Amino acid sequence: MGEPREPKEPKGDLLIWERPEPSIRAALAPLSRERIVDAAIGLADAEGVAGVSLRKVAAVLDTRPMRLYGWLSTKEDLLDLMVDAVYGKMDISASSGDWRADVRAMANETRRMAKRHPWFIELLSGRPRLGPHALRNHEAVLSAFGDRHIDVVLRAAAVIDAYVIGAINLELAEERAERISGMNHEQWQHAMGPYMAKVLASGDFPMLTKVMRDASHPGAAAVFAVGLDAVLDGVALRMGL
Repeated sequence: MGEPREPKEPKGDLLIWERPEPSIRAALAPLSRERIVDAAIGLADAEGVAGVSLRKVAAVLDTRPMRLYGWLSTKEDLLDLMVDAVYGKMDISASSGDWRADVRAMANETRRMAKRHPWFIELLSGRPRLGPHALRNHEAVLSAFGDRHIDVVLRAAAVIDAYVIGAINLELAEERAERISGMNHEQWQHAMGPYMAKVLASGDFPMLTKVMRDASHPGAAAVFAVGLDAVLDGVALRMGL
C-alpha cells in the first residue's frame, strides 16, 4: 500500500509553528512533536531525506501513520520541524563585536551540524526556514554585522550564505561518492591514475598536469576555511564593511 495521502493545506490554515499539539490519549502510546521529529531525524541520518516518510516514522514509533496527522499535516511540516530541531542544537552565541569572527564561527557551526546531519544542508537550499530556532539563527547572523545599512547587511549575508551552503554541499557530495563507490578519494585517484596519465601525456592539458603534479590538495576543513576567508575579504572590500 502507498503512503496515506497528505492534506494539502495546514489544519485551520495555521502554520506548523502556530498549531498547538493535541492532548495525549492515555490508551495510546504517547506521542509528541519532539518524539516524531527525533524519529524522523534518525531516519534521515541513516537514509537521507528520501528515506523519511510518515509511514516509516510511524513504524519507528510503533503507531499508525494516521495518528501523526494530529501533530502535523504534511511531510513538509515534518521537514520544517527537523530543520528547526537541528538549528536548535547550534551554538550561535558568538558576539565578539568582530563581524568577521562571529560570521566565521557561525559558518563553522553550520558545517559542524551538516557533517552530523548531512541532509540538513540539502534542506537549506531554498526558501528560508522560519521556525523559532531558524529565526534566532538568522537574527544572530544579521546582528553580527552591527549597525550598518540593512541592504548592505542582507547582501553580505546572502553572499556568505551561498558560499557556506555550496561549499558544504560539495564536501558532502564527495562523502556520498565514497559511500556509493566504496572508495575514498585517494583510492579513487589511484584507480583513475592510468587513465589520467594517458590523457595528460597528450600535452593538451597543461594546467591539469600542474594540478596533478604540484597541487598540495589540503583537507576539506582547510579548503572550507580558505574559501570562507576569501569570501569575507571580498564582502568587506566590495561592501565597505
